[in-house]
Amino acid sequence: MLHGRRRTTSLNKTLFRLIHVRPKTTKPKLDTFLLVASIGKSLSDPGGTRNLLNNGESTSISPSDSLVLEILTRSSLYVCKKIDFFKWCSLNHNYKPSAAAYSQMLKTLCINPLIHKDYIFNFLSSMNLEGVVLDSSTFKFLLDSFIKSGNFDSALEILDHVENILDRLNPDVYNSVLVALVRSNHLNMALFTFFKLLDSVTGVDVKFIDLSACIELLVALRKAGMKSEFRNVFDKCREKIKNFPVSVRGYNVCIHAFGNWGELEISLNLFKEMKEKGGSLAADLCTYNCLIQSLCFNGKVNDALVVWEELKRSGHEPDDFTYRIIIQGCCKCYRMNEAVKIFSEMQHNGFRPDTVVYNSVLDGFLKSRKVMEACQLFEKMVDDGVRASCCTYNILIDGLFKNRRGQAAYALFGDLKKKGRFVDGITYSIVIVHICREGMVEEALELVEEMESRGFVVDLVTITHLLVAINTESRSDLMDRLLKHIKNGNLMPAVLEWKANMEALMKDPKKRKKDFTSMFRKGDFREIMSLVTSHESSSPSKEAIDPWSSSPYMDHLADEAKSQSQLLISSRGKRVQEKGVDSFDINMVNTYLSIYLTKGQLSLACKLFDIFTDLGVNPVNYTYNSLMSSLVKKGYLNEAYGVLSEMGEKVCSADVATYNVIFQALGKMGRADLAGAVLRKLTEGAFLDMVMYNTLISVLGKGGRFDEANRVLEQMKKSGINPDVVTYNTLIEVNSKAGRLKEARIFLKMMVDAGCAPNHVTDTTLEFLEKEIIKEKQKHNIQISESL
Repeated sequence: MLHGRRRTTSLNKTLFRLIHVRPKTTKPKLDTFLLVASIGKSLSDPGGTRNLLNNGESTSISPSDSLVLEILTRSSLYVCKKIDFFKWCSLNHNYKPSAAAYSQMLKTLCINPLIHKDYIFNFLSSMNLEGVVLDSSTFKFLLDSFIKSGNFDSALEILDHVENILDRLNPDVYNSVLVALVRSNHLNMALFTFFKLLDSVTGVDVKFIDLSACIELLVALRKAGMKSEFRNVFDKCREKIKNFPVSVRGYNVCIHAFGNWGELEISLNLFKEMKEKGGSLAADLCTYNCLIQSLCFNGKVNDALVVWEELKRSGHEPDDFTYRIIIQGCCKCYRMNEAVKIFSEMQHNGFRPDTVVYNSVLDGFLKSRKVMEACQLFEKMVDDGVRASCCTYNILIDGLFKNRRGQAAYALFGDLKKKGRFVDGITYSIVIVHICREGMVEEALELVEEMESRGFVVDLVTITHLLVAINTESRSDLMDRLLKHIKNGNLMPAVLEWKANMEALMKDPKKRKKDFTSMFRKGDFREIMSLVTSHESSSPSKEAIDPWSSSPYMDHLADEAKSQSQLLISSRGKRVQEKGVDSFDINMVNTYLSIYLTKGQLSLACKLFDIFTDLGVNPVNYTYNSLMSSLVKKGYLNEAYGVLSEMGEKVCSADVATYNVIFQALGKMGRADLAGAVLRKLTEGAFLDMVMYNTLISVLGKGGRFDEANRVLEQMKKSGINPDVVTYNTLIEVNSKAGRLKEARIFLKMMVDAGCAPNHVTDTTLEFLEKEIIKEKQKHNIQISESL
């Protein structure tokens, strides 16, 4: 071994002598080749850079850029050997690595950036110390290498090692910076970089903008719910980049985002634009999925179902996601018959419903008062081996409570606690909310103690219902007990301080004769139809249908985009997590609004609304609906119309609760005819829930429009919603009070046959019915005796 090593060293000395005292006939290229081969051989041998020493001293070789670049680009040499050689050359007093040498060394290390991360940043630091400027192409190469390896934070860390790099980059390099920022979730910085890129390019330079990076930024903004920022990026791209979004994926992202933000008109116009451009921009399955989801979200389930059928005839095969969104859309809008039909079709076509699909149908059944069907579905879910989640059991417990199966719900809750599975903070909150409604405040506080001991966060939803219950039951003595069992010790004291400061501002409440403020303009509730946008027939004319189109109905919707009025949306409110003092936004306003309105203190509630709107707190649907409901109950119908008008201007979209209040107001006015007209508009493209059906039946029944009330009942059953005890109580009551005793008895029999358990209201109604029957018999007997 020693003999071999001496032989190698001897060979190296000979080669070095040959190179430095070369004859005139030797060609430079041959000399360089021999030198590179010799150095490569020496580096590969044991000892590495020590083999380049002559008797412990450096040989007479003088490193140059050309020599270093030749060694670094040598494919047969290991990366670690190249690193040693580069360091060895850097220690030579006669050589200073150039930008090209550093660039080649960094690119070599980027073969595996995760392993050589420390070396990369060390070399970047050396460049800064020596004043060597990193060129844009190398910078982009480094960024792309870290991005491809999934190390986005390291990609951004490069920016810290290169001072003012953004000011001297080529436009093309911004794309890599943008991708790194987006994937590392630095969206604000990504937006800054993107707009800087757009501002730096003009005309032909636009080609340097990577459209995939733009789309990736839009996707990130959509997921983060940054609507205004998304719209700004979209508008800027449309202004700068011709034919943007350009690709099918880009169109799909934009259609999905705008549709889920309630801007259906933009989504439909983008689809129309795709169709007009044609070519490679043909709508794919993802396009249809986005459109169906947008239609369902905006309450246009009728249109979504037609597009669903059109999709199956267009040459595209629905996937599991398509089935999921159409089933979810039907269930959210209480279209359970269609949901069950599509659910069966999904299984028939070989798709296995997952937990999300089962949860949607389960939730739909329970909200449609189909408890038996929900229980059977849950058993089927278990038999099919689909794993239930916390959400599944939360749906079950909440549904059982709402269907007057409180004992079963509480038993299931207790069983889950014993097993130690499928119980989270939302489960506790559901149970607390329901027992608070029953006035069981102390039991609710015991659950809060248990909830806090298990480490679950007591969110603002739970606190709101506890505060409302404590105030409703006049149990201010329980407030101190509540303070002791909230995990965040800063929250409840801040709530009380906030309440005290708020009440100090609310001096001089309005007198009882006028316990509302003049902050809303008055109106006539008889003009309600002017607020319900006219709806054209959803069926396209034969002349408008393109016989060669694969999506004629979607083409029709796109052509009529401006007339697609948004009557109702199917979105659900999100749970509000407590955030300390940051929670005192519109959510806390709504909390105390609920307290005052529950206690009948409309004056204080209006004053509270006035104060916080002046402070810049923006009301939401719940705020307006609460005020309208209380104004209607007290008979202030014109003022309620003013609230509704302002809501239409500021919030735009009404929800189911809004229309429930509208029907209640029309009932108080004795304008059941207007209620029927509003109903016809709603059923053209929107949906109705259990409460709205019951309210309508009550309004129509009390207005003497029994035929219409019966039609609403049939429509309710046809849509897949089972009548509940409130429905039957209402029908029995309105018919009894109208002297229609025969019809009242028919509905009583229907109630018994349906297995609908009566409640205390039923008892009162039946007592009234019994008295009316006795009166009818007595009247009949008198008539008989008089005739005799």
